[in-house]
Amino acid sequence: QVQLVESGGGLVQAGDSLRLSCTASARTFSSYAMGWFRQAPGLERDIVASISSRGVITYYADSVKGRFTISRDNAKNTVYLQMNSLKPEDTAVYYCALRLTTMVGTTADEYPYWGQGTQVTVSS
Repeated sequence: QVQLVESGGGLVQAGDSLRLSCTASARTFSSYAMGWFRQAPGLERDIVASISSRGVITYYADSVKGRFTISRDNAKNTVYLQMNSLKPEDTAVYYCALRLTTMVGTTADEYPYWGQGTQVTVSS
């Protein structure tokens, strides 16, 4: 069973930065693509970014391109989401997820394993 544990959320002001981390218990972490999703109250869980197993290929939602960066350290079984120039509309619960393939995925149903989520709140 794979366990994912996120950290790094919090309350910040617009324009600030945060870095989220997600550590996985998977033995072969380097074989799996990872994704970050977010869900605001009353809305669906949407893709934020995804990264291939070796970190070569990344995908970003249009709303975060140029502001967020996904990266991974396979030696530490950890994926990161660096969030810069945060906006109030970035406020949501952020989830990391693991996909049982090497390639990026853009929809929630492609990811069988999920973390518990971490709250990010951006005040104006």
